[in-house]
Amino acid sequence: MKESINSSALKLSELVFAAAQKNLIRKIVFSKPQDKSILKMVISQKQIGKKNMLQAEYFHKDNKVTHTNIPIDENTSAIILELAEAFSQINLICNGCECQYRSSSPEKHVLIGGPKAERFILGAEFKEAYTESNNKKKKHILDGSEPFLKLLGVSDANGRIYDKKQSKFRQINRFLEIVRDTEDKLPTDKIRICDLCCGKSYLSFAVYHYFANIKKYKVSMTGVDLKPDVIEYCSETARKLGFDGLEFICGDINEYESEEKPSLVISLHACDIATDMVLCKAAKWKADVILSTPCCHHELNHNISCPTLSFITDYSMLRQKLCDAATDALRLCRLEAEGYSTVAIELIDPEETPKNVMLRAIRKKNFRPDSQSAKEARERYLAAKAFLCGDRDTEKLHF
Repeated sequence: MKESINSSALKLSELVFAAAQKNLIRKIVFSKPQDKSILKMVISQKQIGKKNMLQAEYFHKDNKVTHTNIPIDENTSAIILELAEAFSQINLICNGCECQYRSSSPEKHVLIGGPKAERFILGAEFKEAYTESNNKKKKHILDGSEPFLKLLGVSDANGRIYDKKQSKFRQINRFLEIVRDTEDKLPTDKIRICDLCCGKSYLSFAVYHYFANIKKYKVSMTGVDLKPDVIEYCSETARKLGFDGLEFICGDINEYESEEKPSLVISLHACDIATDMVLCKAAKWKADVILSTPCCHHELNHNISCPTLSFITDYSMLRQKLCDAATDALRLCRLEAEGYSTVAIELIDPEETPKNVMLRAIRKKNFRPDSQSAKEARERYLAAKAFLCGDRDTEKLHF
């Protein structure tokens, strides 16, 4: 072991061992690996069998995920110290503190936040509740055994989630958690749902299963998309599952009309202005809840004209990031003007996908479009749009 590594990496390894003994570890993220076939490694603390362990997940460039269990004993520090030689950045995240190890060369390394983390960890009590058990089902709404997950290729015949689908599984569960959080704003026993730009329809099947099979509601649900082959596949899958209340229609969402007003409108990764079309359609229907995760954002990037922000827009990468955030903010402002309470929330960990912003809108009770608050919201939206787009004809823009 190089002496130059010991000063920071040795302290980190000692903190990991001390935190693990007290069940304080949320995760340890190892990034910037020496082995270029590995993207990163994440260690979490788990109860495996009857033993308190650290479980390492290696994320490989070929999309495989492998696991290794590390006992918490006198050898833990040595194992962490050895791993520190294979990664240039390590983030230790505990319940109550965190620190970061960085190494730019064998001679240059630093542990940021080390003293503060050490004071917290050494002074903390044993936290039994922080350990996640591998012997119990995760507290997910879905566990992988659901027939629709098997048919969609998310899990195998035994209900095991395929390695390549772990991220998709977490995404589906997180979406259902957000749906569950809005249940008090939705009807009970009977519900009408639309999934616009549904694509392969992971969410259509998940949301239908949640309300029909878990909540035991009478569900009428329609997925709409332009791709005939996708719609045919989803329709056949719904038939195989016996999801009688779930239909799929091939068509333009602008032309689609629901005979019954949807209470819930969802959309996952509708591309660019398709998200705006979804939001406009849902607001026109006066849906009780709208849940939309946008995809790419090109419209504003092509139309932004704001000299005040030129110090950002002169740089293409920063311009795109600005336009991503501004587009979603404009969408929320517009929904506010249409009578909704809105919020932007994180769908899943941004490390898994950059497309992780969820736009949630809940329709206000007794909303009056001629009220003073509605007028002010509309003016705020139009002012923001004009500020970003200058003299352009903003009425022709979709957001």
